[in-house]
Amino acid sequence: MMKRYILALLGTTLACSPVLAQDAKRLAERDLFAKIVEIPTVEGRTAEFKKLTTLLTGEFRKAGITNVVVQDHDRTQTLIARWPAAKPSGKKPILLMAHMDVVEAKDSDWKYPPFKFRDENGWYLGRGANDNKAGLTGILIALQYLKTEGFQPTRDLIVLFTGDEETTGNGARRAATEWRNLIDAEYGLNSDAGGGSVFKDGRPELFAMQIAEKTYADFKLTATNRGGHSSAPRPDNAIYALSNALTALEAHRFPPMINDATRAGFALLAEKDGGQYGELIKRFLADPTDRETADLVETNDPGSTRTRCVATMLSGGHAPNALPQKAEANVNCRIFPGVKVEEVRQQLQVLAGPDVTVTAVEGSQTPETEPTPIRQDVLDAYKAAVATRFKGAPVVPYQSAGATDGAFLRANGLPVYGFGGLWGIVGEREGAHGLDERVNADGFHGQIPIWMDMLKRLAG
Repeated sequence: MMKRYILALLGTTLACSPVLAQDAKRLAERDLFAKIVEIPTVEGRTAEFKKLTTLLTGEFRKAGITNVVVQDHDRTQTLIARWPAAKPSGKKPILLMAHMDVVEAKDSDWKYPPFKFRDENGWYLGRGANDNKAGLTGILIALQYLKTEGFQPTRDLIVLFTGDEETTGNGARRAATEWRNLIDAEYGLNSDAGGGSVFKDGRPELFAMQIAEKTYADFKLTATNRGGHSSAPRPDNAIYALSNALTALEAHRFPPMINDATRAGFALLAEKDGGQYGELIKRFLADPTDRETADLVETNDPGSTRTRCVATMLSGGHAPNALPQKAEANVNCRIFPGVKVEEVRQQLQVLAGPDVTVTAVEGSQTPETEPTPIRQDVLDAYKAAVATRFKGAPVVPYQSAGATDGAFLRANGLPVYGFGGLWGIVGEREGAHGLDERVNADGFHGQIPIWMDMLKRLAG
């Protein structure tokens, strides 16, 4: 009897107190996020992906979204859910995108277990918290809340949660082709490629809408010879040949380039920065072919003005007392839109010289894509949605240096816009792919009403 009385009193208190109700709502959002982060959806752990898709399917069904398909493929899974239009307008669906997989993390490298969710000093920590489980959870909760509010979309809303964005990209590749009937849409909104930054005092810096991304490609640099005894060194040493090739790569700068996405971002920087950096950006905008200016821009914003390639892995030799018969390095390139992967391979071969062979690593590259044309209705809706929290915040199209699932869809004719209400703090690291990965707690919770407003404007 007493227990029922206390529960009834608590329910009355929550109903009468918006602050307490909001606290309870925030706690429920946090707890769901924690469950999702603590499932270690790393490449090869198929059982963990099944745990997550089971959890997500249950959460969608709680909200009445019962059309959920889970595709088993390539030792992982991809989840596709559809909320059918309540008042069909004849418009094609909108696709909402995120990925379930995360980069591996070793317990020995982290101060705390990487797959144990932590709430610390205004941050949520754990592998995948930032990339991309915050965006995934934001989409899920926004749809749940819209359902609860009685929102009636005028077009279908489709969710695409892939399981191999960090590795092969087969989920997005298959979705764009063999599963196209399940995800075909007018355009996609990719939570893995948009979002904002806010100063510590709460002022917004900007929010970004990705309309382009670089092509990802790995190349293998290989030097080989007959080897021999280390007591009789020869000039044709495989390790030296490879070292010379990598030194040439280190010094090389590809030609500077610009497109609509990077121009828009630079134009905003030039407008906002009244100092030396702003003047430097204005010089680059006036002449994007100026290598010296582009090099100076690169010191502040690496990868923004051109193709960039960097050595990431190295191996060589077979014994401490033998001349090396083989030395190899992996070079990872992020290639500016419009530049062919083969063109980059040929340039690397010129740099490497005749004693080193440069080959493209099969299956490593994402599709070569051009920027997605800006849709004014999407850009305007993004500005308006962000303004519900940050009035007057700049929203700017941009090009990301990192690769996402969006490339596979763009390559198959489905426009993709990087969208996110999530925000970080200017000058504060977030550690995506690194140690102590984290996401700003206010940004995590604040993204949800921004997603809701965006969808109401585009599908209401």
